[in-house]
Amino acid sequence: MNGGTSGINQLIIKDYMVHYFSAQIRINDHDEYEKYLENFDEIFSRFNGEYLAIDESPTLLEGTWNYTKSVLVKFNSREDFMAWYYSDDYQRILKHRLNAAECDTILLKGLD
Repeated sequence: MNGGTSGINQLIIKDYMVHYFSAQIRINDHDEYEKYLENFDEIFSRFNGEYLAIDESPTLLEGTWNYTKSVLVKFNSREDFMAWYYSDDYQRILKHRLNAAECDTILLKGLD
């Protein structure tokens, strides 16, 4: 035995690492987007996420930024993110964001 962590254990550990959800959002229909926001906080509060940043005018350092807002959310694990994002309640309101805006979203694994 090499004393290291096995491949399957490494995958399990990575799933329980902090994960960050990043969304770059360009709102095209504010009324439709408002339908998304109406229930967002109530649904989000039931899951283990934490807002880290919501910014409508971030400082651009490189490239271009053609969005209305940026959002950064921390989850204690990939499992927590999946429970929120794929929940029936979130999926019910997500359609409003997708209809109202062009969104580029990613999930990042944290280092901790």
